[in-house]
Formats: sequence, C-alpha cells, structure tokens
Amino acid sequence: MLSFWERQSFINFDHIIIGGGIVGLSTAVAIKEKFPNQSVAILERGTFPTGASTKNAGFACFGSLTEIMNDLKGMTETEVQDLVEFRWKGLELLRSRLGDDHIGFKNYGGYELLFESDLDALNSIEKVNELLKPLFGQHVYSEAAGLISEFGFDQQQVKSLIKNPLEAQIDTGKMMKALEALAQQLGIKLFTNCEVLSFEETPEGVTVNTPEVSFKARKLAICSNAFTRKLLPEIALKPGRGVVLVTKPITGLPFKGTFHYEEGYYYFRNYQDRIIFGGGRNLDIGGEESTEFEVRELILDKLKSDLKNIILPNQKIEVDMAWAGIMAFGKTKQPIVQKHSENIVLGVRLGGMGVAVGSKVGQRLASLMLE
Repeated sequence: MLSFWERQSFINFDHIIIGGGIVGLSTAVAIKEKFPNQSVAILERGTFPTGASTKNAGFACFGSLTEIMNDLKGMTETEVQDLVEFRWKGLELLRSRLGDDHIGFKNYGGYELLFESDLDALNSIEKVNELLKPLFGQHVYSEAAGLISEFGFDQQQVKSLIKNPLEAQIDTGKMMKALEALAQQLGIKLFTNCEVLSFEETPEGVTVNTPEVSFKARKLAICSNAFTRKLLPEIALKPGRGVVLVTKPITGLPFKGTFHYEEGYYYFRNYQDRIIFGGGRNLDIGGEESTEFEVRELILDKLKSDLKNIILPNQKIEVDMAWAGIMAFGKTKQPIVQKHSENIVLGVRLGGMGVAVGSKVGQRLASLMLE
C-alpha cells in the first residue's frame, strides 16, 4: 500500500516513458530540453536497459555498401537516401548532445570484407556514392584491397575491402552512462527493475501498471523495442537476437576500425587491443526471433570459426566472454515512430541500428508528445 507521501511525489508525471534504453532516455532528454519544468519518468524493466542498448558492439555506422545495395532492391532511391540521412543525423545528434569524449567516439573508419561471391559490389560503388553524395558532400565508399594483408585477414577468402572513412566506433558503456547522467541532471526520474504489465487511457491521460505501483501521466511513450509485443501483440515487429563476443587482449592487433561482411550480418571492431565480434543471426533467422538472452552454440561456433579462419588466421585468439542482445526488425528498415492514440506514442523497431537512430527517434517522439 502506498503512503500519502508516495502518492503525492512518486506516481504522477506529465510524461512516462516505457523503456530506459537509448530511445527512452533520448525521448526524456528531448522533452526536458524543450520544457524543463515538465515532469518525466522512465520505467525500465531491467537493472540496466534490457534489450540492446547496453549489449551492442558499439558501431557508429549508417550502412555498408552491400547493405545499401540490398536496400535498393526493395526501396526507392529516395527512401534509401532518407534512411541513411536519418541514421547520420541521429549520430550527429548523439555526438553533439553528449560529446565525443563521453561516448568514446573514435573515427578509425569502416571497412567491408568482400568474398569471391561479393565482388560484383565493386561495380556499384560509383552508383551508391552518387546517391549519397548530396548527404555527405563527398564519395563515401572506395576500394582498399591493399589493406587486406596489412590487417591480417585470410587473403584466400577475403578478395577485396571497401573503405568508408565516415564510420566510427563508440564505447557503449560510456554512452549509456553519459545519457543516464544527463537525464538525471535534467531531473528525469528513472525507475529500474520496474516492468510494465499493462496500460490504459483514462479521461485524465494514461495509467501505467507495474507489479507494485500504478503510475499516472498525461502522455505515454512506448520505447521498449523488441519487448513491445508483450504490451501491443499486434505491433508489426519481430525480435532478433544478436550474439556478441569479446576476445582477450591480442598482442600486436593489426587493425583499427569497424568491419562488416555478408550485408552487415557479421560485424567486428577493435576495442583497444581486443576484438569485439557479433552477428550470425542469418544462420537461423527463425530460431533467433526470440526475446530470451541465450547464446546458442550454433552462432557462437560460427563466430569463433570466422575469427580463426578469416579475421586473424595466423594469431592465437582466446574468447573472453560472449553475450546476447535483443533487437527488433520488420518488413522495412524504417523505425516505427508514430502516435498510437491521442496520448500514447511509439518509438520501436530500430532494425539493429539503435546507436545511429535512437537519438533522432527520441527527438521525434518528444515532438509528438508535446503537440
């Protein structure tokens, strides 16, 4: 039973946000930046953000060449331009809001590994560069096959590299701590271990029910990404589990940067003298449509094999630890950013690009809530 004081000070807010990841925190911050006197609370089901915000590999990217080529098969050129621009502006907003030092931003450039079956992608470099030039004012992609040997990749399998000088990496832990610290500085109340069971609209706004407390707000934002279907079963998204591992330190690690292959299904980077490596969801798309934080041997064995046989075949590599994060995908790569009803908005289905789009999704959600 709540006390008088708790009812007075802890359950009523102007805005409540479900989900304390990058989108939820960014939404809360955007509201307070515009209206500092309005009260905002975030309800997060985990001790830390539960989905992927603290579990991703720390890529500040907007799409590899083959990803964009694949997008062009099902999207118009304008739609692809808009999607890339949204990701890029999201990264710019994240950097300007928190500062590069506070997110561990390092612009070492990005690369895509091409195998024999991928070499046709070289013929599309000029087309994709011209498509994106209005956004960046320069050509983004270029061939850099001469770096294969320098980086230590298996030259029998890796036939070429595509370089992207605009791609960078961040420290995921620093980013989330900085975003949380900014939220606290702005007076945003963050409740952790606070799973939302249900919500309903009332004449006064919205009631949000948790196991212990029913919170009340004028407006509600749902930013729970893959876990949104527990609240809205009809929502058009599917969860997608992503496995990530980190190696023990590697003496003389020969590369720095962010790397992709197989249309972005595999991705790795240096973290100091370690490798962070994730992916493999394409081995069993249906089996990885799960919100369970399980690391399956099928995926982990593939990542270990590629480390040994493709990435650093002449190095002794030991895996330090592995974990899983939960993303959300749909028929299109566009996030769902819309009104659900008069007092409820949705910002979900980030398509594995939460770092890139999260800040911008939060900004748009805040605008919808403040209308």
